Amino acid sequence: MMEKIQRFGSAMLAPVLIFAFAGLAVGVSIIALNPDLVGGIAEEGTWWYAFWSIWQSGAWTVFNQMELLFVLGLPIALAKTANARAVLEAGMVYLTFQYFVSQFLDLFGDTFGIDFAQEAGGASGLKMIAGIKTLDTGIFGAIIISAIVVWVHNKWFDKKLPDYLGVFQGTQFVYAVCFFLMIPIAGVTCLVWPMIQTGIANMQGLFISSGVFGVGIYTFLERILLPTGLHHFIYSPFVFGPAVVPEGIQKYWVEHLSEYAASTESLRTLFPGGGFSLHGNSKVFAPIGIAAAFYTTARPEKKKETLALLIPVCLTAIIIGITEPLEFTFLFAAPILFVIHAILAGLMAALMYAGGLVGSFGGGMIDFLFQNWIPLWENHHNTYLLQIGIGLCFTLIYFVLFRFLILKLDLKTPGREGEDEDVKLYSKAEYREMKKQKKAAQNGAAATAAGEGSADADDDEDDEDDEDDAANYTQRARDFLELLGGADNITSVNNCATRLRISVADEGLVNPSDAAFKSSGALGIVRKGKAFQVIVGMDVPQVRDRFENMVNAHS
Repeated sequence: MMEKIQRFGSAMLAPVLIFAFAGLAVGVSIIALNPDLVGGIAEEGTWWYAFWSIWQSGAWTVFNQMELLFVLGLPIALAKTANARAVLEAGMVYLTFQYFVSQFLDLFGDTFGIDFAQEAGGASGLKMIAGIKTLDTGIFGAIIISAIVVWVHNKWFDKKLPDYLGVFQGTQFVYAVCFFLMIPIAGVTCLVWPMIQTGIANMQGLFISSGVFGVGIYTFLERILLPTGLHHFIYSPFVFGPAVVPEGIQKYWVEHLSEYAASTESLRTLFPGGGFSLHGNSKVFAPIGIAAAFYTTARPEKKKETLALLIPVCLTAIIIGITEPLEFTFLFAAPILFVIHAILAGLMAALMYAGGLVGSFGGGMIDFLFQNWIPLWENHHNTYLLQIGIGLCFTLIYFVLFRFLILKLDLKTPGREGEDEDVKLYSKAEYREMKKQKKAAQNGAAATAAGEGSADADDDEDDEDDEDDAANYTQRARDFLELLGGADNITSVNNCATRLRISVADEGLVNPSDAAFKSSGALGIVRKGKAFQVIVGMDVPQVRDRFENMVNAHS
């Protein structure tokens, strides 16, 4: 179960990482359109204003279509096969779901307590998504629908139907199953979600009123849960979801940047919920102190090598906020340091919030500059100077505390390995592999195997027919590949409704016998020079997926 949760959390990265550039693009445009920063050239009517207005309209795409971003992004990592088709299925099913919700509300809005005649937005609880007026379920609705589609896809995409129903196989079958599922799900959503919206509104007030303590606990949890992958479930409801504001802190903040830039009131007064996006401060201010502790405690003969490793990972953490190589080294070499790191990160964020800091500080220095410091410096520089001061104090605290613990406990941090061991940092994959090995050693190989067997037994029994279908697709793909001259002979792969379309480098390597292809499951073959069409039937998407994987694996 934990492995599935971790995989789901990791899948969140696909859409989340796009926000890094989108936030930068919006921040740059806001700066460029601010007359106080760039002068009269930013006034309406100038070519400068026209260019940056066009730029800004595109830069808002990710923020205005967050639901679609998550719906389309999750299947990339979660679908077990035919990921691109899963993305198509998720997009169409999500839009179908929204049309169902819209029609339910149009016909029975009063029954559900929704005034569907209201304009979408504001306190109406409604939103326009891809031109559909519907309930504002935010990224949670998007994630749930996408997860349902991926589950159906993984279970039934490879389902073999009778030949006379072959046209409904694969993507068509997944969409058909989800179509029928979405009708009751849409009805339940209309019934339940308005109550959830009321609960969310109350929750927003609760989080905001939690003040400094709430910000500290939130930031601590966001860091301490990093090894499990569950940290995505901590920050996402705040940064991208409705935990403190309906549209999420990230979008809300950049929407109001111009307003905040013009105000002389404290940032915390302007946006008290903005303290739940300060977790990036530990990514900017902690690495220097941590790296300095590693370097100064390294063996003299390994200091140069240690420094060469630490400089790039520190720059990566500080500039763009990716801290994995540094933080997972704590977990691998000295878990206690990671616990201390999470505690210090929470304290740092709490103190900064107490000093009046709020904003979009979830990433690295790029976010700091373009979404906070540059556009707001004129009227809020005192807050940012305090932030920098607190951050540098924590840099020193990290250095002193980490150095003391490394020496006191003789922790094997980078540069302190044995004489025959290389200096290295560790990745998330290496950390998790280490955890698996430890667990296997504790339980014993036999017990582990028995546990895995019993855990998988039910799934194997339930999915036996599906696995037989999958094996059939795989075998045909393997046979076709061999008959076509092997992976090295394949130059392109495509398919139409029933045919696997292949181009080869040397047609002389292709088996000349049509009977050989038919005995391998083909209905026929068309030969046109270096272009071949293997007639597969309605199973062609499943066979093509496996065929292409075999070709790519060989290359």
